[in-house]
Amino acid sequence: MTDQKTQPKYFDSGAFLHRSDAVVYNGVAYVSGVKSSNKNGSVTEQASEILAEIDRRLADIGTDKTRLLSATIWMHDVIRDVNELNLVWNKWLAPDRRPARSCVQSALQGNSLVEIAVIVAA
Repeated sequence: MTDQKTQPKYFDSGAFLHRSDAVVYNGVAYVSGVKSSNKNGSVTEQASEILAEIDRRLADIGTDKTRLLSATIWMHDVIRDVNELNLVWNKWLAPDRRPARSCVQSALQGNSLVEIAVIVAA
């Protein structure tokens, strides 16, 4: 017998054939990496768009950023841009709700400057 709570639930915009936007399993939501569609934007502009999309995905799941557990942030140039990112990130976070976070430098698809994935209690 399969318990409904232990079955993964997939949230999919239909935009990609190779992944879901988020998966909820056993009370935890895993949100896929989000990149900005504004490839010419600054780190501030890209991060702002990304965080708005994360808010939207979390609302679709029925949770929000106050329940963040972990975030992984990939940046094209972390040394140069992390302070700019942190200004946007710190304004976005809910008060006293700082998740565990990793921020690493990476070659990103489509000339993106930032990509962010989060894990959230659902």
